[in-house]
Amino acid sequence: MHELYLAESILNIIQDYAKRDGFKKVNSVMLSYGRFSCMEPKALQFAFEVQAAGTAAEGAVLEFKIMPAVIHCFSCEKDLEIKTHTGICPGCGGGEVMLTAGTEELQILEMDVD
Repeated sequence: MHELYLAESILNIIQDYAKRDGFKKVNSVMLSYGRFSCMEPKALQFAFEVQAAGTAAEGAVLEFKIMPAVIHCFSCEKDLEIKTHTGICPGCGGGEVMLTAGTEELQILEMDVD
């Protein structure tokens, strides 16, 4: 379960910012990741809550922005948003497609702090 490692990494980043910027409390953290990045938000939220106990991030809410998965079809020359990747273009049925978005790694976009 890599969510434990991700939660620890998020907390380390938060602690670095808290030292640098002098805030004492984190209210929320906005995160983004790609639809196909194999990250489970509920597991990350749980791991974060457990590991944040006693830190400036205790009680902070994680908010998620899921980046869409997009393929480029070389047959019809279109970029199409997809929910599942079958290797087939949902527009024209062509088999020459490339995944161009949706695998983005977890990123901290913003934090609400006091």
